[in-house]
Amino acid sequence: MEEDGKKISTAEDIIDAYSDMVFRIAVQYTGNRQEAEDITQDAFLAMLKKMPFNSAEHAKRWLIRVTINKCKDYFKSARRKNLPLDENLSASYVGENERLEELEKLEPLDRSIIYLFYYEGYSAKEIAKMTGKTRNAVNIRLSRARNTLRELLEEGDRYDG
Repeated sequence: MEEDGKKISTAEDIIDAYSDMVFRIAVQYTGNRQEAEDITQDAFLAMLKKMPFNSAEHAKRWLIRVTINKCKDYFKSARRKNLPLDENLSASYVGENERLEELEKLEPLDRSIIYLFYYEGYSAKEIAKMTGKTRNAVNIRLSRARNTLRELLEEGDRYDG
């Protein structure tokens, strides 16, 4: 299997190709860097049990789906409820040291949909399959998230200037 002309055939190749993406999804969803690291590790351990994949795209989509499911499990777990308050409120990781505070104010699923749409380039139909939502629900969430971000950014501009 190939990704952008680069052959991906081993677990190491898949981890190299997609670990940053899986981590970013987990951080955007949970808002907690330490939990995102655990979720990333869990997703790749599950991948090792699933190997082999039909294609690089199949591996990528499977990892996205598993990561989202593991993030949902995180919100259901008792472990999350026992974390100190400051860990639950830790900042999201967007880039090296970049933060978009307004993005953090969105619901976890909305952050994931924004990420998959804008950063990974998936269509609403593809995101619907990955998240288990309908295409219409994804479009509605995407529209609402855009509007919410626009309002938050405009509100921030009013206070800055």
